[in-house]
Amino acid sequence: MTRIQEKFQQLKSQKESALISYIMVGYPSENATLTAVRGLIEGGADIIELGFPFSDPIADGPTIQMASTHSLNKGTQINDFFSIVKKIRKESEIPLVLMTYTNILYNQTYQKFIKRAKDAGIDGLILPDMAIEESKKYVMAARKNDMDTIFLVSPNTEKKRLKKIIKNTSGFLYMVAVFGTTGVQTKIHKYTINALKNTRKIAKGLIPVGVGFGISNEKDVQKYVSLGTDAVIVGSANIKIMENTPSNRIHSEIKAFTRKLKNKTL
Repeated sequence: MTRIQEKFQQLKSQKESALISYIMVGYPSENATLTAVRGLIEGGADIIELGFPFSDPIADGPTIQMASTHSLNKGTQINDFFSIVKKIRKESEIPLVLMTYTNILYNQTYQKFIKRAKDAGIDGLILPDMAIEESKKYVMAARKNDMDTIFLVSPNTEKKRLKKIIKNTSGFLYMVAVFGTTGVQTKIHKYTINALKNTRKIAKGLIPVGVGFGISNEKDVQKYVSLGTDAVIVGSANIKIMENTPSNRIHSEIKAFTRKLKNKTL
């Protein structure tokens, strides 16, 4: 099993949901990235999702777009990303997921890129623009390297397509909570609740189901956990903290925030 699969098995035995925490690598600096990761780990995050910046991040809202642009302007390259991953791996065995866009992998070939990612210490991949209909070579390369392929579904993904996505997903299935991009939301929609129940029913326990986009506080986490989700994914709220916090306080602020969220998954 991959680290991600082992983590979900462990949490299931403890009757816990996973807290998956996202940050953008290189925002606002490499040191800040490592500091935030340490805060996430010490705060109790179960899985860390590391964003690699892309020039056209279609799934991301203003907050993560801002972080992506900042990281790109600072000159963050894929070699820098893998260097940071290796540094994290020297300190922790926490499952690490890379979130980026398909062209980043395609330009190096799926096989070459995924092998590099695996060797650096990445356990799973999220590519929001990877269509299931075009994913055969990607999935094959990932399977060859024991890399989890985490696909996204939306509240209106129809049943036949959902089953096909589940078949090609490993690690966990990422259900997008809202129609739109990432970002802090003000409410949990009824259509999201219905979609989560339907997705879990179709998944039949074969793959963990995580919910992301718009989860930003303890109340949101508690609500989704009460609905039976296997994981909650928090991203923009972490970036907001980093944006508004002096560098010498990022660790403590991220740690405290993460701890509050994790306590609601127990």
